[in-house]
Amino acid sequence: MRATSMKVLLRRPRVWRAPMAIAICLPMLPQLRLPWLQAQTLAVRTGATQTGESGEHLRSRIFWYDLGDGASHLVYTADGIWEAPNWSPDGSYLIANSGGGVYKLVLRKDGTAEPQRLAIPAEYACNNDKALSPDGKRLAFSATVRGGKGSQVFLSDADGRDTRLIVSDTPSYFHGWSPDGKTLAFVAQRNGSGQYDIYGVPAAGGAEVRLTSDVHQDDGPDYSPDGRWIYINSDRSGKQAVWRFPAGGAGRDDAHAEMVVNDRLQDWFPHISPDGTKLVYIGYPAGTPTHNPRDVRIALKLVAVNGGTVVPEQRTLVEGVGGQGSMNVNSWAPDSRRFAYVTYEALP
Repeated sequence: MRATSMKVLLRRPRVWRAPMAIAICLPMLPQLRLPWLQAQTLAVRTGATQTGESGEHLRSRIFWYDLGDGASHLVYTADGIWEAPNWSPDGSYLIANSGGGVYKLVLRKDGTAEPQRLAIPAEYACNNDKALSPDGKRLAFSATVRGGKGSQVFLSDADGRDTRLIVSDTPSYFHGWSPDGKTLAFVAQRNGSGQYDIYGVPAAGGAEVRLTSDVHQDDGPDYSPDGRWIYINSDRSGKQAVWRFPAGGAGRDDAHAEMVVNDRLQDWFPHISPDGTKLVYIGYPAGTPTHNPRDVRIALKLVAVNGGTVVPEQRTLVEGVGGQGSMNVNSWAPDSRRFAYVTYEALP
């Protein structure tokens, strides 16, 4: 939910490969440890402002991970904060945010990319919550407008033009499109309650609908590709874990919400693949109170989804230094074999 100013420094693209090739069968997926991603102590201020003036002095690396070869492929490197890559529905490019702007990264044949800033006006300080519509024609994003009171939800054309306000109340953070492109799911706090719940709103505009009401904190709503479920992370079990509820709402007292993934870590931002057969999420170290730090050792973990049932066994695919901005929104490629993410390291 933050973006920082940055100075771009391009690096030579590289590919890290796991020591063995793998098949798509989930039980055989290897754990990938990138050699330079060791736990570090960084000068990172938790709870930085959404305008991005966090004082973080970091290098960002955008990767995509391939389930077919068990490798993380480097797409782009820059000095500064880059966050939350999403794949376009046709698989030809990623979008990511940096310095309050949203950028298009068209993938070359070698898998690398050069950012091109979208036409969202400069007075919109975009955070890391954004995604293209299922048909690729529209972009939903969250931003704080210059002089505004907090994050709101907006729609624009895919190139960032024709920006229009969808959710005016603050704070509101977009997270996911319904598969039919008609509804936006977002997380919001209302009436100064301090409680974040999940809401839906028509993409065409209209009244928001509250979908969860539990007194605990909910975040990261992401639709299943069949439109039946919304997956979230929530601390209603005593720690952050992955939950889901029917897309129409969790019901009275959230009676229809169910926990589907829970491990020893703080589990954030579940994203189900376009084919509906697997789910990836971020594990923060146990006891991490928020998703704000970028200097913690995270694990990107995968579980299988079999006929709509989430299989409890988890596999760690990647371990590295990251956190806020690593994978806040759905980053699966349309082929369901790759997903994108970001890691961070301290600059000299």
